[in-house]
Amino acid sequence: MTNPLLSVKDLVIEFPTRFGPLTAVDTINFDLAPGEILGVVGESGAGKSLTGSAIMGLLDPPGRIASGEIWLKGERIDNLPNEAQRAIRGRRISMVFQDPLTSLNPLYTIAEQLIETIRTHLKVSESEARKRAIGLLDDVGIPAAERRIDDYPHQFSGGMRQRVVIALALAAEPELVIADEPTTALDVSVQAQIIDVLKEQCSERGASVILITHDMGVIAETANRVAVMYSGRIAEIGPVKDIIQNAMHPYTVGLMGSIPTLAQEEDRLVQIPGSMPRLNDIPQGCAFNPRCDRAFEKCRIDRPDLIDQGTRQVACWLYDETVLAKGKIA
Repeated sequence: MTNPLLSVKDLVIEFPTRFGPLTAVDTINFDLAPGEILGVVGESGAGKSLTGSAIMGLLDPPGRIASGEIWLKGERIDNLPNEAQRAIRGRRISMVFQDPLTSLNPLYTIAEQLIETIRTHLKVSESEARKRAIGLLDDVGIPAAERRIDDYPHQFSGGMRQRVVIALALAAEPELVIADEPTTALDVSVQAQIIDVLKEQCSERGASVILITHDMGVIAETANRVAVMYSGRIAEIGPVKDIIQNAMHPYTVGLMGSIPTLAQEEDRLVQIPGSMPRLNDIPQGCAFNPRCDRAFEKCRIDRPDLIDQGTRQVACWLYDETVLAKGKIA
């Protein structure tokens, strides 16, 4: 990938405790091209949202970036002073959170919030900012935007509030939008509409998107590439089509097997036994080995790094040629 918009290099996120630091995100690497949509999928506790928060510079204490680097268009941003990070947030990188009520101030009208955001990042007059705000609401599908812009958040439905949040995220024409579970709090019938709005508006503006979700179906319909996270690491990353049609990591295989299809004739879906390990109880070796029916001795001793496999990378000893040559897979 030439000239990526975003590069995350060896990112480690820790939470210090009196018993020592707990590693929540463990040495992850990925690039994001301009205009690309990268899906990040995995169970709760995999480190998806923490990664997005770290990119935004919004890690809640005591969480901290212990090591690694985050680069935006060739500029390192994870070590910038707070003032410089605030200048990037909203202007160059913005975020869509899963609960619109946490993103909108109930005491101010939509107009006040949008106009303030626009004028904070762009040098425009109040009247020009209001005109832009109405245009944004119209773009994201708010009916009668010119009238409804003066309403308060509680006067909108959940789906309409999330459309307003997307408008806020796009207000300063950012280069990157991080959408953290943007449809979780919405009815199923509204979820597809919100994803379509997000995808369409970011595409029109040339913005890249990191879409964080636990829903592989959303990823399949929206993303160009997908990163499957497990226990703070990337288990598999590559083009969505390749991974959906031929998942390689046993965890990804389990995720794909748990999605019902029209052609499926089995009575039961695939079930991954057990649960994600706690941060203070991550097993030695591959973190997935206690739940994996293909685990062998090396899986329980050493944790694999990502291994190139054609168009993708997969962190699994089953694809390490040196291990395969020794013939110790049982």
